[in-house]
Amino acid sequence: MTTTTLAVLVPLLPFLGAIAGLLLGRTAPGFIRPLAVLPTLTALALAAVVAARQGGGRALDAATELTPTGSVPIELALRIDGFAALTAVVVGVVATCVQIYSTGYLRDDPRYPSYAALVSLFTSAMFLVVYSGDLMVLLVGWEVMGICSYFLVGHYWGTPQARAASLKAFLVTKLGDVPFLIGLFALAGEAGSFRITHVLDAVANGGIEHPTLIALLLLAGVAGKSAQFPLHTWLPDAMAGPTPVSALIHAATMVAAGVYFVARLLPLFQASQAAMTVLAIMAAVTMTGSALAALAQDDIKRVLAYSTIGQLGYMTGALAVGERGAAVFHLLSHGAFKALLFLAAGVLIHAAGTNSLAAMSRMSHLRNRVPDAYWTMTVALLALAAIPPFSGFFSKEAVLGAAEHVVTGHTGQAPAAAGWTVLLAGLATALLTAAYAVRLWLLAFHGHGTETPDHGRQPRAMTAVLWVLALPSLTLGALTFRALPDWFDGHDLAPTLTTSMLGTGVALVGGIITYTTWRHATAHAARPPLGAVAARPEAGAGKVEAEAIATHEPAYGDVAYAPDPADPGRLLLGPLHRHAAAGFHLDALYTTFFVRPVQAAAGLVRFLDREVVDTYVRGVGTLPRWLGIAVRRAQTGNLQTYVSALLAGTVVLAVAVVLAATGA
Repeated sequence: MTTTTLAVLVPLLPFLGAIAGLLLGRTAPGFIRPLAVLPTLTALALAAVVAARQGGGRALDAATELTPTGSVPIELALRIDGFAALTAVVVGVVATCVQIYSTGYLRDDPRYPSYAALVSLFTSAMFLVVYSGDLMVLLVGWEVMGICSYFLVGHYWGTPQARAASLKAFLVTKLGDVPFLIGLFALAGEAGSFRITHVLDAVANGGIEHPTLIALLLLAGVAGKSAQFPLHTWLPDAMAGPTPVSALIHAATMVAAGVYFVARLLPLFQASQAAMTVLAIMAAVTMTGSALAALAQDDIKRVLAYSTIGQLGYMTGALAVGERGAAVFHLLSHGAFKALLFLAAGVLIHAAGTNSLAAMSRMSHLRNRVPDAYWTMTVALLALAAIPPFSGFFSKEAVLGAAEHVVTGHTGQAPAAAGWTVLLAGLATALLTAAYAVRLWLLAFHGHGTETPDHGRQPRAMTAVLWVLALPSLTLGALTFRALPDWFDGHDLAPTLTTSMLGTGVALVGGIITYTTWRHATAHAARPPLGAVAARPEAGAGKVEAEAIATHEPAYGDVAYAPDPADPGRLLLGPLHRHAAAGFHLDALYTTFFVRPVQAAAGLVRFLDREVVDTYVRGVGTLPRWLGIAVRRAQTGNLQTYVSALLAGTVVLAVAVVLAATGA
């Protein structure tokens, strides 16, 4: 079987699994779990074969025209280079782990068949984005992921939080997709094709007349899909969905799509220094702002959500300095350890049984109760904090090293200002990342919250997946830059001495300060009593999470329960804590400057429609109605009345004729 055929089957198999799952969900429920896992697992195996055959060498291109358009052709095209081959494997690994994990996590959920089918469709759409060589076909996968995220985030649709989160995710990403679509059409119009290879040839030959405008339009869609400032606010709220969905969205699919898209078309963005500068500023603000927000969150899933936003900022920062190899390298390593973090958080939710999703202030004695989550999450947090030799160290240092090369003039792929912006923001974020990673580890596993009931052992499907993902979180970084340099345009991604020392140094400083602050505060602060947490019968973790959302208590800081005085995040941030916990009030700003004006405009339009337009319409109908009433009263049905009116009319006419004749 040819490599092209295998590549076509990779997105096709999860798609067919999704269709079969939807059709057999009610009639043959016993087939649902095999239909969820096996097609995705097979797609992973095929993606691995495609990657082995591609070998990091020359890109594989194949295309067939879908339909004649009369102008710019739309083709079903594949373009598989080293980036695409490796990304597809990571997508397959994470999606397979999520499907296996979900069989235990949602074992009691009556809507599991539709959930599993949507996850398969989501996976198929991401495979399509990764392998596609035509921008319009890529757009299909891009939009399918958007609608799947709407349904998956709103899986617990019976709760107002899930409904609001799914709607917000859909609308905010669509806000970016509108200029994105305009940019795609403008790009295809100037390049004369939607084929990525033709677009890149046009860029290389100077055939794109307005690269800045097109690049900025495309960046709007990237900011929405990859949750970059200022369109990142949907991602923390999306935590209302099931935890495996969070792992899939954050680690391997939707939010990675924007970064991957820019990596594919990086020469287009490099054709505009303004676009590269905007990309660098967007990355810097995203990195530092999200890291500060993560340090102030109490819900463990919101900490991880802001962490994802910050790590995506590293990826866009690498792209801003013209190094797509470092960006995709960090995308791959991040996919492994972030999926592990979210799936381990799901185990903690089940074990803690908290009423606020996973409020760390209420967690207690979890280290001994969930040892699998404790050890694997420790590995993932070390990778997140970029501590050597864990995978995050190598990929994050590749980003910082690329920024250093721009600053020192070793490469001219980006403006020097972009290099300084990414480098300084990256170092500051490295310090903050280590701080919130240590804080999460301390509060989740060594905290002094309310003792919660033990829900028993976790399903084996959940704990086994954690150890599978712990392996790449530990080894992927070192293996990638040593064994696979050809897969990243042949660029050397080895850590440089300067950025390694700086990055690791600030990370250690951040972790040590956080730990010292926690120890000091724990020794001198008395913990206020917490509200009682009702015991729940043992159930699937998804049921516990659904109950947690259904019995939603206001988030930390909204007087739901007393804050932990030993929280190092509160102590380190000081007066900034309240603002960081609220995401620096961006949602409030959007409500003030966009939502309320739109609502006011809608109210004005409604008033004009009802009180002005409808008044004229009613007025036009009133006169004929009154005339009809008058005429209807004349029609009495009495013959004598009609004869009398006839005689009266005759007399009147006769008098009028006489008067007229006399006057003449």
